[in-house]
Amino acid sequence: MTRVLVVDDEPQILRALRVNLAARQYEVAVAPDGGTALRQAADWHPDLVILDLGLPDLDGVEVIQGLRGWTSIPIIVLSGRADSTDKVDALDAGADDYVTKPFSIDELLARVRAVTRRTGQHDEESATVQVGEHVVDLRSKTISGGVRLTPTEWHFLEILLRNPGKLISQRQLLTEVWGDAYLKETHYLRQYMAQLRRKLERDPAHPVHLLTEPGMGYRFQP
Repeated sequence: MTRVLVVDDEPQILRALRVNLAARQYEVAVAPDGGTALRQAADWHPDLVILDLGLPDLDGVEVIQGLRGWTSIPIIVLSGRADSTDKVDALDAGADDYVTKPFSIDELLARVRAVTRRTGQHDEESATVQVGEHVVDLRSKTISGGVRLTPTEWHFLEILLRNPGKLISQRQLLTEVWGDAYLKETHYLRQYMAQLRRKLERDPAHPVHLLTEPGMGYRFQP
């Protein structure tokens, strides 16, 4: 059974998430603040953390950094902070996804399923990825239908495909593909994403797999 730690200082949200997750066969623990969350995570070893940013003792980003010091378990941020800067800070600290309050429980549960599927995949299973009508083989770097990519396009695409359902921040993509000196060159991301959509999406103007989260980053939706 998948263990989920829910961290929020609003009792009604803790209660609602505990009920909804338990009804779907998740094992659930709750924490009302950051310090309790870090201790509970260390003792209980959850498979997933759902984390509010606005906690009474620690900022949620500090909790993410504390968790990332020893674990790579998925972290979904759940927060009333709608500003893109807060979202980017959380993602750059190591969060896997970000859901803004007020939220739909169905959307949150879909994000939970997406990140748990991703972390449950083995390299062997994820070596071949379906993107619309195309099969991408990440090991041999080939794409069905004779589609060819440049080395930079491959690097960009591989980061997204190896993290299905995960929101990858602009900063992370720029750093990993081009380096720290290019953190302001967000137009590179728009240009290369447009090229990948032309090659892989059935309708590049209305993508369903290679998605943009405005002001935050990009996501591969299987």
